[in-house]
Amino acid sequence: MPDRPLIGVSTYLEVAARWGTWELEAALLPAGYPRLVQRAGGLAAMLPPDAPEHAAATVARLDGLVIAGGPDVEPVRYGAERDPRTGPPARERDAWELALIGAALAARVPLLGICRGMQLLNVALGGTLVQHLEGHAEVVGVFGRHPVKPVPGTLYAGIAPEETSVPTYHHQSVDRLGAGLVPCAHAEDGTLEAVELPGEHWVLGVQWHPEMGEDVRVMKALVEASRAARP
Repeated sequence: MPDRPLIGVSTYLEVAARWGTWELEAALLPAGYPRLVQRAGGLAAMLPPDAPEHAAATVARLDGLVIAGGPDVEPVRYGAERDPRTGPPARERDAWELALIGAALAARVPLLGICRGMQLLNVALGGTLVQHLEGHAEVVGVFGRHPVKPVPGTLYAGIAPEETSVPTYHHQSVDRLGAGLVPCAHAEDGTLEAVELPGEHWVLGVQWHPEMGEDVRVMKALVEASRAARP
């Protein structure tokens, strides 16, 4: 496909990962993310954690940005005490991805947050999180599914206008919305499942994991917005 936009995807930095005979520190990304970008018509670039001051220069070389799923956001980032059920902090990743989000918003680079990425987008804009939620990660290490219903008239509803079954695995969710964000999808129990930033700048966060399913519409919308936003 000609004119494939370059989509950066944030990654994990793990102390030890094993492949072949090696066990070393590694920057990792589940293969579903780059595969989804590729299936949607984009070129995927992995973005390992870096110094936050390099975020603007990194984003300037991208056509679009994905903040991937991963560990819980450290509660201090939104002014809360840590709940005992909140996972250990990933401070370097929090700092890097918050800087990437800020750079993308400032440069009007299309932005998609997935699970943790949606939560971090909310935190970046001054919102808060529910630190523990029952029923959205029922078996440890196993993705479940549940339906999400779009809010009519939103960006997300234009992408997926019908109720859709989505792959899900999370135990936290958005509480108070960040500045300017609006809800655009909910689960049956009322949990906020997607948020967006209305306006000309394409910004969407989804609580589920599209990289674990067959529906490419959300990522294709990001790729198309990234192509259209090029100078």
